[in-house]
Amino acid sequence: MNNWGIFECYNAALLMIAYLKGTFTVKTPTMVVVETQGVGYEVNISLHTYSKIQALEQGKLLTCLLIREDAHILYGFYEQAEKDLFLSLISVSGIGAGTARMMLSSRPPADIIRAIVQGNEAILERVKGIGKKTAQRVVLELKDKLGKTGASSLSLSNADIPGPLHNTDAEDALNALLALGIARSAAELALRKVKDTDPQVSGVEQLIKRALQVM
Repeated sequence: MNNWGIFECYNAALLMIAYLKGTFTVKTPTMVVVETQGVGYEVNISLHTYSKIQALEQGKLLTCLLIREDAHILYGFYEQAEKDLFLSLISVSGIGAGTARMMLSSRPPADIIRAIVQGNEAILERVKGIGKKTAQRVVLELKDKLGKTGASSLSLSNADIPGPLHNTDAEDALNALLALGIARSAAELALRKVKDTDPQVSGVEQLIKRALQVM
């Protein structure tokens, strides 16, 4: 298949599975298994979506199926605004699905939209994997688009995600960072920084967010 054929296949794949509704049999900060009609679908999620479903036994996730030569990968979103932002981000050259998910795990969708619309490249550069040129490209390509269509997304909650502190929080946070594609040494160093600077931080979600911010 030539590159154009792969491009056509990739774009067609975005519309193949609109959503999944069923039981959440497995939940981690980066992945959930949704069982529906006896079939379990492994879905990649952001920390934002995890915060919305962590207390739910079942529910509905909006989905985006991306097809690569070596894998079919499902991404899931609790809200339409997050899915729309994800699709907008991966339309920018240099922003892959992994980087887009990293952005949505680092900050609430509303914060990302606000940074893009306001041209605040510094906020985007704080996300691991986003350099100055990429941040500039995101603002250039999405500022007008999100300025027109992203208003409703700004109503998304910016509140901190609560969560009880468990003995396995640090280990779960480390595994989530590794699943996001971060090297173990970098993930462990970031978690140590978080613990040293703010020993009162609690919950897997907060640990991950803070770790992503200090990298």
